[in-house]
Amino acid sequence: MGIVKIDEDLHEEARRASTVMCRSINAQAEFWMKIGMLAEANPTLSFNDIVKMQFAAANVRLADLAVA
Repeated sequence: MGIVKIDEDLHEEARRASTVMCRSINAQAEFWMKIGMLAEANPTLSFNDIVKMQFAAANVRLADLAVA
């Protein structure tokens, strides 16, 4: 664990987003960093593709989550 200094405006955006997404501010920032790293490593994938890939890696069955 470490401390990362970020811009005050970005911190406020993370705080707002964390409220909407029901995450802590730290969890929201970690999510954004992870998605950003995956996007840089896989520039041809969309955000949705990256999220689907992460669900598959965690053995989450998307069909079970689909709204009928």
